[in-house]
Amino acid sequence: MSERLIELTLSAPGKRLDMALKEALPEMSRAQLQRLIKEGQILVNGRSAKSSLKLEGDEHIRITLPPPVETGLVPWDTPLDIRYEDDDILVINKEAGIVVHPSAGHEQYTLVNAVLAHCPVLPVIGNEKRPGIVHRLDKDTSGLIIVAKNERALRIMQSQFRKRTISKVYLALTAGQLQPPAAIIDAPIGRDPRNRKRMSVIPPGSSASLNARPSQTQYAAITTYDEYTLVECRPRTGRTHQIRVHLAYVGYPIAGDTIYGRRKRQLGLKRHFLHATELTFQRPSDYQELTIRAKLPLDLQAALDKIEDTK
Repeated sequence: MSERLIELTLSAPGKRLDMALKEALPEMSRAQLQRLIKEGQILVNGRSAKSSLKLEGDEHIRITLPPPVETGLVPWDTPLDIRYEDDDILVINKEAGIVVHPSAGHEQYTLVNAVLAHCPVLPVIGNEKRPGIVHRLDKDTSGLIIVAKNERALRIMQSQFRKRTISKVYLALTAGQLQPPAAIIDAPIGRDPRNRKRMSVIPPGSSASLNARPSQTQYAAITTYDEYTLVECRPRTGRTHQIRVHLAYVGYPIAGDTIYGRRKRQLGLKRHFLHATELTFQRPSDYQELTIRAKLPLDLQAALDKIEDTK
């Protein structure tokens, strides 16, 4: 296959070229972008530049990408709960316990491997281990996830996530009676400086704040029980572990979350109670708005039933 071209306009005055590109193209790593810049494959207003170039605003960017490489990923023939499919995308109701894409320690039996058995050709942009992946869910978070089946669809869907025009709704069960019952949590998230495997709210002005990113989660209580609250969460940003971190930060960690909440399992749960229940987006073929829903899986519904039975 031949090389590919990406053209876009960056409106990020004052930002470094590599940082602005990373925000515009989240599917590519900063190191990959810096390598392309160094090789002269990224032109700014028709000229080569350095990664440290400070942008003035509205620069025209032209990126030449090498031909896609073979992924070497092995298809995994396992059933998929497909809630929507057309020539451009799949919307899958992911089971808890399945990692979205291959990584260290999870080279096989991921959602990507399963999708490759259903759709052998997926677009690879920037990272050959994540073909077709538009966004991610944690391993133990169940629910709806979009996979693109071609490069055009991947670009369109990633753009919708970047511009925050996609509506995502999650259901969570928190420990305690959530107060206030509805609010927006606005707190930057970054790597926990004491444990790099965790995320954390980073206070502004702290030494770790340079690597924190703005994060907002809107929530509203649906049902309040004696010791728990069923809550609807609408993340406005898409940071790693965002809902789990934010709810724990305000004092109401998600039930079953042994990383950000209580170490002891609750209600017979074997994972945290978090489910991506609804997605609203514009499909790439004609930009018609679609809403796809997936009700609570059996394990989470069983936990709710257990609460109801003790009332």
